[in-house]
Amino acid sequence: MFLTRDEANRICEGAVAEAQRLGITINVAVCDAGGILMAFQRMDGAMWAGAYGSQGKAIASAAFGKPSGELTERSAHPTFQGIKADSGGRMIFGQGAVDIRRGDGTLVGACGVGGGTAQEDEDCARAGIACL
Repeated sequence: MFLTRDEANRICEGAVAEAQRLGITINVAVCDAGGILMAFQRMDGAMWAGAYGSQGKAIASAAFGKPSGELTERSAHPTFQGIKADSGGRMIFGQGAVDIRRGDGTLVGACGVGGGTAQEDEDCARAGIACL
């Protein structure tokens, strides 16, 4: 089971719609279960650094199969740091990404957002995933 391109784009659109409702500008990235980018959108005026943040949080969420904010507390642990280093250092263990699962619980990817507060980023990611 996998995430389709259409689904990934729908998630991005849902996250952007939530950001518009909140009055913020974001970057949103959707990756597959292997952490490979499938879809990305950057709202007009969104900070460029959020492009890296959204992807890094999505990669971490997909790698561990949980929201990236749940990884923050343990992120300094040598095991987490080793995994991050060996995977190219692209993982970000901060709040703002949520894993994407099918109805049977199968992990198919993650949605990461950067540009708002940590909570706003996660709320936008969740709103995007809810569009599936």
